[in-house]
Amino acid sequence: MNLAAKPAPTQSQDSAFDTSRTRSEKAGGISGLTALAILAIAIPPLIAFNIAPSATIFNQVAALVGWGGFVLLLALALPTRLGPRSGAARCVVAALAILVLAALGASFGAAVPWSLSLSSGGMILAAILVVLAGAAAERAGLGDAAFRAFCIGLVAAGVGSSVVGVIQVFAPWLADGGWIAVSAFEGRATGNLRQPNHLSSLLMWATIAVVWLGEARVLRRATAAGLGLLFVFVVFLSASRTGMLGTLVLALWGLMDRRLSRVGRVLLLAAPLAYAVMWGGELLWAAAGHAGFGGAARASEGGELSSSRFAIWSNTLALIAAHPLWGVGFGEFNFAWTLTPFPDRPAAYFDHTHNLPLNFVVELGVPLAIVVLTLLLRGLFGALENGVADGRDEGEARVPMQRAAFVMVLMIALHSLLEYPLWYAYFLLPASLAFGLCIERPDARDILARNHGEQPTRPLVLAAMALMLAGSLTLLDYMRVAAIFTPPANAGPLQQRIEAGRHSVLFGHHADYAAATGSEDPPAPLSAFVRAPHYLLDARLMTAWARSYAAAGDVERARHVAARLKEFRNADPEAFFAVCDEPSATGARPFQCDPPAGRLDFRDFR
Repeated sequence: MNLAAKPAPTQSQDSAFDTSRTRSEKAGGISGLTALAILAIAIPPLIAFNIAPSATIFNQVAALVGWGGFVLLLALALPTRLGPRSGAARCVVAALAILVLAALGASFGAAVPWSLSLSSGGMILAAILVVLAGAAAERAGLGDAAFRAFCIGLVAAGVGSSVVGVIQVFAPWLADGGWIAVSAFEGRATGNLRQPNHLSSLLMWATIAVVWLGEARVLRRATAAGLGLLFVFVVFLSASRTGMLGTLVLALWGLMDRRLSRVGRVLLLAAPLAYAVMWGGELLWAAAGHAGFGGAARASEGGELSSSRFAIWSNTLALIAAHPLWGVGFGEFNFAWTLTPFPDRPAAYFDHTHNLPLNFVVELGVPLAIVVLTLLLRGLFGALENGVADGRDEGEARVPMQRAAFVMVLMIALHSLLEYPLWYAYFLLPASLAFGLCIERPDARDILARNHGEQPTRPLVLAAMALMLAGSLTLLDYMRVAAIFTPPANAGPLQQRIEAGRHSVLFGHHADYAAATGSEDPPAPLSAFVRAPHYLLDARLMTAWARSYAAAGDVERARHVAARLKEFRNADPEAFFAVCDEPSATGARPFQCDPPAGRLDFRDFR
């Protein structure tokens, strides 16, 4: 596509959905899209209330339903031509399609429970839907309208999360756990997402959004600058190193983008400086004997980043070397890593590698991971090309959108090198829209079809409705296992609730966990451990699993699981191993006191 095909400012920026509609209809379309963007983007990260066993289920369901509604309204304005056109768009969709097949295929090749494969595959399918919607919107000349609504939603999420973060630091007694989450890190802001790095990434996105809205004159530039500084301040309160790196990305954007206004560039360039000044001020405040806000303690932790992440990355490389061709199976990192001998492993129970490329390589194998990463990098390079080209035509009055969208993608990609934010719907789906918006260019044929009132993209409409339905059914399905951990009034006996929960389509492994860990004497049957260990192996589950193996007469597997548990070097299983220090009247040692005689690996436990 070329710049000549881009619509005039009155079509791409000021019109809502097509030029044949009246002004009131256009305003209604924009306001409706904005309202749904707020529901899809701002509501999910602001939900604090949760019911065990998942702390994020309501946030994720709200994101799925909200994004289904957003895509539905957007799809109603799009012409019938849907499929990706550019090479970058095709590459991104192809990479995601491969991941869907890998997720579903893991249930055949790696014995991953279908509940986990369906959950992973469904989430990636939702991402494909949002990418296609964003790409189609940009081709049809609706990219700016969609991005404006998107940015307003992000700013709303940023303002709400900033209020929560300030309360968590300066008025923690107001955090009731229902409306405002209690921070697990004293003196640090975590937002209602309960994670400092997640809060910082959300606020970095909100900063990009507020800068673009200021440039587009949706917000006054002074207001945009004030909100941007507020977001940087709350990132500072989170003491997130990921957020600190994010401010450098903002400064890089401000340094390289000459189309930005003076106010916008100054705000972006000042972000890391403002962060540094705030950090220095806190250190001086703490040195004067006042209570710190969390940053000083964070600085004195002695290298949390290297001690945990470098260790897990080292273990991951060892797993890759042991299984280079086919990997350990999609979603199986925790299972494989936990059951593989690693005397130097971190003490935490990691369920991801905290690095997206490494996660792909260890789970998919080197050949397939190279294909997926190459396709995604091709898409990222295409997005960069579009971002650079966007707005180069000196005759255009519009504010470049694709540059800001690309910076959002780059920001979450940086976070994904240190953690796994894209495993959560409230990060994956916004990132998918931003990616979709910057991997295509406006197409004169699609714009003409839209302006002539061509029928909406029916597959996209149906898929959006299916996403809303799937999100709603997910919540209903979850409540079957939630009743195990938080029984409602007039609930049946525990065993009855567990049995009902085991029939959950997506969450049956939680019911298995309750069945497996509910009793030490007698140990649970081995059938209770078919699904639960593939979700997350922790101390409680490993202890129960080892006991069940021993009770079934499989002492070698029992000792292997116990030996791996001992490598974590934490206090959780102290009672389990305490018997090894006690004298035995019969002279026989409990199974957990001796190492396994042979060498097993994770495949022996499938």
